[in-house]
Amino acid sequence: MSNDSSKIVLITGCSSGFGLQIASRLAAKKYRVIATMRNLNKKAALLEEVKNRGGEADVLHLNVRDKDSIKDAFTEIGAKYGYIDVLVNNAGYGMGGFFEDLTDQEIRDQMETNFFGVQNVIRAFLPMMRPRRRGKIINISSMSGLTALPCSGAYNASKWALEGFSESLHSELKFFGIDVLLIEPGIYRTKIFYENSQYAKNFYNEESPYFQLSKQFEKKKRALVDDCHKDVEDIAALVEKLIESVNPPFRNIPDIESRIHYCVRKILPFHLYSALVRKAIFNGLRPPKH
Repeated sequence: MSNDSSKIVLITGCSSGFGLQIASRLAAKKYRVIATMRNLNKKAALLEEVKNRGGEADVLHLNVRDKDSIKDAFTEIGAKYGYIDVLVNNAGYGMGGFFEDLTDQEIRDQMETNFFGVQNVIRAFLPMMRPRRRGKIINISSMSGLTALPCSGAYNASKWALEGFSESLHSELKFFGIDVLLIEPGIYRTKIFYENSQYAKNFYNEESPYFQLSKQFEKKKRALVDDCHKDVEDIAALVEKLIESVNPPFRNIPDIESRIHYCVRKILPFHLYSALVRKAIFNGLRPPKH
């Protein structure tokens, strides 16, 4: 695949996981990469990977929830480059917890980052893209935006909202030659499931009626992640492919496991699918009667 090395790509959430991999791969392919992150103290891993691959990248501070930091990044990028060709909205996190264990603030924080944060960045940078009547916005969603699991309601809601918003924006920006695209990965072994994992305030509260269910959910999820052998590089390769595609598909499910899961979700009656999910995760476990 040949690429236009003059393409300027802005990526959010590059301190680890998909963002780090996407930024380092594109930098190695000689794209002009602007890798951003909320905490610049975590930039060492990215810079090392970029260097090891023989690439170069600008690393900037950008907190998707802080409009002042977005404005500062916009000003700096505008002064140096004048425009961007591609925006990859990757920043986000997952909050685990049953609804009653989640606080109102925890749910709002999840939406602020995963949904409103994406809107904040797009709203800021569209004026750099729209007048040029070309470009791509790639939103990193999740299989959780297509099918919901228990103990993940806040995360599911944020990704379902992102899916709906992206579909609407896809039609709006087609008038200006800008493609809005989604990538919907399943489980990959990234820091979001390890040191960056987050759970509800009451997730480990033994007095919660969901305590045993929460423990089982965490155990099952950890087993799935530990047994995952999919390569995170595949997501970075898909981003590159979408950037270079003339007519890229709107929705992109990268791994075969997730494609099968999605097909099963579409084909089965919901009550049957839901029963299978509960059995797979909780395996007959019943909560205490209180």
